[in-house]
This record gives sequence, C-alpha cells and structure tokens, in this order.
Amino acid sequence: MSSTHSADVLGFVQHPTFFRPLIERGFDGLARQLPRWTYSHRSHERTEWKGINQKNSYSVMSASSTKRVAVLEGDGIGPEIMSVTLTVLEEVSRYYDFLLKFEKAPFGGAAIDEVGDPFPPETQKLCLESDSVLLACIGGYKWDNLPRKQRPETGLLGLRKTLQLFANLRPAKVFDRLMDASSLKPEVLKGVDLVVVRELTGDVYFGEPKGISFQNSKRIGYNNMIYSEDEVERIGRVAFEVARLRNRRLCSVDKSNVLDVSQLWREVIVSLSKEYPDVELSHMYVDNAAMQLIRNPRQFDTIVTGNLFGDILSDEASMLVGSLGMLPSASLGNPNSPGVFEPVHGSAPDIAGQDKANPLACILSAAMMLKYQFQLNEASIAMERAVHRVLEKGYRTSDIMSSGKTLVGCKEMGEKVLEQLQLIQSSKFQTAGIPK
Repeated sequence: MSSTHSADVLGFVQHPTFFRPLIERGFDGLARQLPRWTYSHRSHERTEWKGINQKNSYSVMSASSTKRVAVLEGDGIGPEIMSVTLTVLEEVSRYYDFLLKFEKAPFGGAAIDEVGDPFPPETQKLCLESDSVLLACIGGYKWDNLPRKQRPETGLLGLRKTLQLFANLRPAKVFDRLMDASSLKPEVLKGVDLVVVRELTGDVYFGEPKGISFQNSKRIGYNNMIYSEDEVERIGRVAFEVARLRNRRLCSVDKSNVLDVSQLWREVIVSLSKEYPDVELSHMYVDNAAMQLIRNPRQFDTIVTGNLFGDILSDEASMLVGSLGMLPSASLGNPNSPGVFEPVHGSAPDIAGQDKANPLACILSAAMMLKYQFQLNEASIAMERAVHRVLEKGYRTSDIMSSGKTLVGCKEMGEKVLEQLQLIQSSKFQTAGIPK
C-alpha cells in the first residue's frame, strides 16, 4: 500500500465524528465519546415546517445548513418502513434545529419496474451529489428469474461501487428486554455485544472472470474469490481501530486451511497486527466461527472478515438479537463521501403492504446517519433512546412478539417512537448514554 493511500485510510478510521464513536460499546457506549450539552427549547422556535414541496422531495426547515439525503425506498416493506423513518426524522429535526432535504429515487426492483435498471443513472447521480444515502431494502421473488445483471441485488453492488464504500459495520447487541425474542437460551445471550466488520469491495461478488459457460456440452458456473493485499490491509486497519475503541479483541475469520486467498488474508492481518500490539488478535476458520457464534457468542468482540463470509456471519449474528428487524448498519467509504445507512433485513415481500413490518432497524439506521454522517449527536441519541424506551414498555411488532407484550403494526410502532421522543424532549434529558 502506498503511503498516500495508507494516510487516506488512517484519516478515515481516525475521523473523530464520522467514525470514532461508532462501535465503542454498541448503542450503550455511543455517547461516551461525545460532548454533552442541554437542549434549549428556544432553538425549536426557529424551525419552520415546509411540508411537501415537490413529488419526491420535501424538507424540514431550520436555521442550520441543509443536509441532502438520497432516499431509496426500494421494494417490499421498504416504502412502509421508510415512511415511518422519515416521519421520525422530521420530528427530530424540529426538536434539534437542523434541516434535512429528502429526495427520493427509484432503486432495486422498483427501478427495474419503472425504467428497467436496478440502479438507473439518475439515481446514481443523486446518490453521488447527496450528503448521505438512506436505504430501506430491496429484492423479492418477483425479480428472481431475471438475468443476474438485471436483478435488484446488482443495484446494491453498483451503489457500493459507485460510492466507493469498502467497510460495512453491523453491530449485534443483545438487549435484556429482547432476550425472549431469540431462539437461544438467555444464559447464552446475556452480555453479547459484538461488531462484524465486513469488507465490501472484493471477494466473489466482484471477482472476475465470472459467469456461466459450457464445457463438454454441460453448463458450468464460476466466480473468483479475489483479494489484493491493499484491500485486506485497508479493511484490517478499520477493524483494528474498531477493536481498539472497544475491548481490544479482534477475531479474523477466514478459510486459510483450503483457500489461497484466505492464506493471503491471514498473512496480511498478522503483519498488520504488529502495528497494534495493544489489540489481541485471534483467527478462526469460517465454519468454526459460524458454530461458535451460536455456541458461545460472548467470546467475540470485533470480527473482521471478507465480503462473502461477512455477509453470512453478520446475518447469523443478527439472530442472536432475535430479529433482523432490529439491526441497523452503516457502509462507509472516505470521510467526505456519502455513506449508505440501511437496515440489515430484507424486503419481506410476503408481508408488504400489511402494516406488519418492523421499522426499528430503519429508524436506528437513520440515527446512525445523523451521528456519523452529520455529527448530529444529540438528535441521534434521542432517537436511539426513544426506540429503547418503546421496547421497555413492551411494544412489539410480530417479528419480535412474545407472551405478555403488546402487538403493534408498523405505523403504530412509529407513533410510539414519536411519543417517546416528545417525552424525552419535554424532560430535557442529558445525553449521557442510552439506558439498557
């Protein structure tokens, strides 16, 4: 890696507001790295509600500068959870005196239906020109039979490539209030708090050549799992910095006993570890890691792995929490570039339009956007706290429902979050952390 490129990466991982508070202790520790102050009600008096000003764009006006957000509703339950999320963001912006301008664009299956392209040029242009991208979810069986390059998932890969996103961070923290939503025993779950750092730009998803061809009159399919030394070092630095901010334990997951690409991965990570003597480095084969995540998840703090393994392990880790509907994520590139903030879950077409979707992961993803993209720390923490208090009061969507709790739909869950935001605001709580 060149010294210039190395400096760019170090600038990313050391960026004080975009990254450093990111993963210290899941949601509970986010506020520890942040300045504290008390909100003044008078700042709210400068807020002016403008409402909808055009078909796919609307703003919440305030005295501060405009933050332009590309909104990609996507498919399935995407429009439902995004609608709730934008309503929450609108309310938060009123309380904390900032301006968001949301601009919607077709993406995924919806874009295929509209223009025949999952990531059309106008959507690409909007994302590149925006300050951040908020994505709901994409995909569905409706488009499964299309040629691979025309499927919704291709749009997501294109989005990551266009914005040069290389690091995906997925926290998986088990909250006491939701342990009954998981299929694992409470004694296995209690205290679980980990982060999966997944590389996004290499591996079999992008390796060339790839395709389906004929050999001896029979079709063969092939993909190439490729990583360059620079790519491994870049994601490795991010992971070591994340581990340094947490409990200084990093587990690198590979398959170096059988894959040459994983042998390179391990060699680079081991070499890089010499620059981080304060971080305890361990290694685990991916098949064992998949088992250990269920058998003893508390052993993990920070996990770093490649694109394919990370895709699988982060989804597995999400089930420790009890539902994909609870997990936000951030995909990040360079500090001055727009990141993509999205829930981990899929588009759930089987419940689309039925008001059954869980909007909390999308809301929490929006909270991550406020904190890490826009440095609106107080507003972000208020959103996170509101979500946690709704759960404390026993409100549940169907995916996390359990005995003795109150079942609510997507819209009502959003209303409950708004109620808690109003209570938090009226009580002028300090931003000292999020209650467990």
